[in-house]
Amino acid sequence: MGGRAARDVGKAINGMGVKLNVGKTVDLDNPATYGALDRDDMLGKIREFPALCEKAWDVATKLSLPDGFAGVDKVVVLGMGGSAIGGDLVGSLALAQSRASVMVCRGYSLPSYVDARTLVVASSYSGNTEETLSCFEQSLKSGAKNLAMTTGGKLREMAEQHGVPVLTYNYRSPPRAALPFSFVPLLCVMGRLGLLEIAPVDIAEMVSALRRHQESIAENAPLASNQAKQIATDLRGRLAVIYGAETVSEVAHRWKTQINENSKAWAFHEVFPEMNHNAVVGYEFPADLNGRVLVVMLASSFLSERVQRRYAVVGRLLRKAGVEFRTVSGAGASRLSDMMSLVLFGDYVSYYLALLNGTDPSPVHAIDYLKEELARQPQA
Repeated sequence: MGGRAARDVGKAINGMGVKLNVGKTVDLDNPATYGALDRDDMLGKIREFPALCEKAWDVATKLSLPDGFAGVDKVVVLGMGGSAIGGDLVGSLALAQSRASVMVCRGYSLPSYVDARTLVVASSYSGNTEETLSCFEQSLKSGAKNLAMTTGGKLREMAEQHGVPVLTYNYRSPPRAALPFSFVPLLCVMGRLGLLEIAPVDIAEMVSALRRHQESIAENAPLASNQAKQIATDLRGRLAVIYGAETVSEVAHRWKTQINENSKAWAFHEVFPEMNHNAVVGYEFPADLNGRVLVVMLASSFLSERVQRRYAVVGRLLRKAGVEFRTVSGAGASRLSDMMSLVLFGDYVSYYLALLNGTDPSPVHAIDYLKEELARQPQA
């Protein structure tokens, strides 16, 4: 980007009201803090997460699926941002529990291997995501089995015109806060097609685990005993790097994007064991950055023994390099509840970090600006 273009972007974003009061003291135990900064009630949406999972399952069970869907052996999810992460999470579960592969397509081109035995799920909260619409249009011509998940927009119109089943949900929020509607219905559909073992009892156990876990990390749990508030406090003014593995690999991805969008902060994620073949060598330089980085390692009792041993060794490497880290463990009796408890934990951390940064967690002005600029030159 040229200097003038960069200055124009900077001026535009600076004029959008994004303000970080990094030096100001913010009391996360004071109820007044929330109303002052969280003007669009992101907290209310995070509180609703367990109930939304129940609602999403109920909506999905009522969806009518064509008989031809029974023959699929792979799933491709079309989506971007908050509408795509549900596919990533299901894909992590599928690696451990399914005979079918799940791939998330982020972009404008449909994978070349899509065929008549592929279930293509177009997931777009707004129904107007241009990358998703581009791939969905290609999929309609591919012979694949198609399904749409959306609140409406062009996606719903296209699906209805072509006789494609549409899972429509009515929930007003930023796309990232509607994760249950891009995740749970996909679980349900795969279960109904015999691609994944999932039953109402599994959803009930997950929701119960989420509600129990929420009691210890919600806003009314004091900082002294609230690990989510504590980690957010430790992350303030630092670069967040999130580590995950196996079924919690994409949870680390979710943490990264939530810190980006809610907290308006830089964040990155890495995945075991791949990061042991590259990232661990990068702890040396720049040396002055190490004190400004906080690594959060997402742990799980469902991780393989070798991977758990890698966590321990990496902890020693981080200490040696002078990089602080924290470990967060999932809760629940299944891979599903363990995964989703860590998702909920990360949502709370990113929310608290937004308040500590002195910013409203809901608006994403930079994304809005980018979409406005792209709209000036419509896709051919």
